[in-house]
Amino acid sequence: MWLYDELLRIVGDAERVSVNGAVLEQHSKGISYHSPLMPDVVVFPATKEEVSRIMRFANENKVAVVPFGAGSSLEGHIIPLNGGISLDFTLMNEIISVRPDDFIATVQPGVTRNQLNQALKKYGLFFPVDPGADATIGGMTATNASGTNTVKYGVMRDQVLGLELVLADGSSIRTGGYSYKSSAGYNLTGLFVGSEGTLGVFTEIILKLQGIPETTIDIKATFPSIEAAGIAATVLLKAGLPIGKIELVDQKTIQAVNAFKNTSYREEPTLFMEFSGSEPEVMNSLEIVQEIIKDEQFVTFEFENDSIKRAQLWEARHQAALAIIAANPGKGHMVTDVCVPLSELSDALQHTRKIVDQYGIDAVIFGHVGDGNYHAVFSVDTQDEEHMKQVEEVHTQIVQYALSKGGTCTGEHGIGLGKKKFLQEEHGDTLFIMKGIKTMVDPNNILNPGKIFDDVPLSAPFEFK
Repeated sequence: MWLYDELLRIVGDAERVSVNGAVLEQHSKGISYHSPLMPDVVVFPATKEEVSRIMRFANENKVAVVPFGAGSSLEGHIIPLNGGISLDFTLMNEIISVRPDDFIATVQPGVTRNQLNQALKKYGLFFPVDPGADATIGGMTATNASGTNTVKYGVMRDQVLGLELVLADGSSIRTGGYSYKSSAGYNLTGLFVGSEGTLGVFTEIILKLQGIPETTIDIKATFPSIEAAGIAATVLLKAGLPIGKIELVDQKTIQAVNAFKNTSYREEPTLFMEFSGSEPEVMNSLEIVQEIIKDEQFVTFEFENDSIKRAQLWEARHQAALAIIAANPGKGHMVTDVCVPLSELSDALQHTRKIVDQYGIDAVIFGHVGDGNYHAVFSVDTQDEEHMKQVEEVHTQIVQYALSKGGTCTGEHGIGLGKKKFLQEEHGDTLFIMKGIKTMVDPNNILNPGKIFDDVPLSAPFEFK
């Protein structure tokens, strides 16, 4: 086929261009309920020059290109709706440089989070964004990922100091740099972070790093209801404590983990917390937490500072997604991703559980409650139209409640395919600017077409209303 032949000519290595059925199938889906669609070809670039040549070829021939990292996307970002090229960054996984005195690392997009942190240990440094999966830095940058450490360190956009990326026409640009702040012109780095592969293809990413804390303590507390756990989380945050992590899971999540791991954790709504810093600071925080929890209807309270025991303490949170998937073989994995102001969190959790129970739908609830971001997770039968209608209605009500409280439809997973209609509700008055930017940098709409929004004007002038 001509596409295969042209890409083989560009990279010059048959091992790095594939039309094998298993490889195409692997690149047809993420971890989600969205229907898979296969690309026409998968190519594994090894250098930014190859990425540039591939993009120039694709643009000239109007062939769709979908960047691919680790495949852990939850909103269908990596599904090639128009076929074309799946651009797999597995081979571009070099840690280009570490500047320990500057707390900065520069990496290629295929570097994974665990790979980076393993390399940083010898410098006493770590990269704090933890979305759960061992995602690639490129994928995390594309979706503005966050996760368990967000309450202390912020989201991916807070960690990316600069980018090198290839645009749709094959040209290469750099944004940002090695300084921690800048007021020079528009914040283009912030624009490209979270653009979900629709504006450019990352080839280098400059990251901010953190020092490994002296002492870390992890805490697990259970509560009689999810509302009580949510209230406790809010009170703890108001106390001004230096919380590193604060996560919530409901009793159904614990049940799924117990079945998956053959464990016997108490099946009650649970808060997981982590405090890190100097030993006196951490121990003082532990005492204050214990005092606060006493007034918030807690059922059990335990803590650990040994690294192995801390990992065991967190197991019921970290295994949640895999446990839910394992408990529902053959079903799709659908995750809501709303984020609300902290003052609205407890009521939002209560509203979500009420709506889910009202429709009689099986769902678990967990999330990063330190920043108001939580997830209702549904295991769905995509072949059952009536069931899908009900789930979509529940999803819609959860999102609309969050929007009515000043929240957002997606705190960390991105829009992709599944939340396009909610983006219209949330930011309808600015969509023309987003589409105008897309048209300007990708006039042929070859970069991950069909994601974030539809009906992008092709080759049209950018006009402000």
